[in-house]
Amino acid sequence: MLEIRFHSRGGQGGVTASKLLAQAAFLEGKYSTAFPLYGAERRGAPVTSFTRISEDEIKISSQIYQPDIVVVLDDSILDLVNVTDGLKSGGLLIVNTNHHAKLPQGDFKVATVNVTDIALKMGLVLSGNPILNTPILGALAKLNVVGLDSALAAIKETFSDERNVNAAREAYEKVVMC
Repeated sequence: MLEIRFHSRGGQGGVTASKLLAQAAFLEGKYSTAFPLYGAERRGAPVTSFTRISEDEIKISSQIYQPDIVVVLDDSILDLVNVTDGLKSGGLLIVNTNHHAKLPQGDFKVATVNVTDIALKMGLVLSGNPILNTPILGALAKLNVVGLDSALAAIKETFSDERNVNAAREAYEKVVMC
């Protein structure tokens, strides 16, 4: 089973990203679940969401404490939360950032992509905030979490605006392994 934990801020699209990832995996014939963890948070507050993907039926519904992959949609969260807590040895940390200076180091791989710039370039903005869910799905496809075709299909099933597909494609091309 592949377990992914997303760290984002309310309004950035982290919860939707976890659901889109689960939907893309489902389109590949896999079992998947996605769910958020939040209480009375408001726009801008840190939010955690989770996705599980498996070839077999998923019977676990708890938080993910030892993820294979951690996705960080706002690099300022790196200063607030130990996002790599529990990240499995050899796991993958994906960070939306435009720099490499403050990235955590450890027994895991690190990838970066600036999905904020991509979202802004594509005009994917809601209430003044870039929407990061569709471009990060493209980045996850580049890192072989799901296939690009299934990622794009999940996006098309959810959003009619072609800019979302274009953002995912661009993020797919711009992932950098550190």
